Amino acid sequence: MHMPPGFAIVTPYIFAVNTDDYVRFLNAAFGAVELGRSVMPDGRIANCQVRFDTATIMISEASAAFPPSQAAFYLYVADADEAVARAIAVGAEKIMDVEDMPYGDRQGGVHDPSGNIWWVSQRKSTDPYF
Repeated sequence: MHMPPGFAIVTPYIFAVNTDDYVRFLNAAFGAVELGRSVMPDGRIANCQVRFDTATIMISEASAAFPPSQAAFYLYVADADEAVARAIAVGAEKIMDVEDMPYGDRQGGVHDPSGNIWWVSQRKSTDPYF
């Protein structure tokens, strides 16, 4: 099966309002890097690829035909406390304090400006599953 570099068999695809602002949020909050974009004749984003270290997602401007999507994402970071604080500082809403979880992660949660949930986790356990 052919996939572009950095993409997985299943790649999340988000429809967002004010997609340009949303891409800036993902960069400022989580360090996501824009790989490329295509735009519609009116200047709105038709498709934007954004990379988080080893994972890539795609984002497009929402419309009547494709309304804003809401999903939950589990994002591993080096420092969950710092990442959640940074996300809140640039517009996310906290939904769960960062704390140590029984499954070996230090985790907090935020809603992003588009209504998606991000579970931001720092792996503490050496057990690959718990």
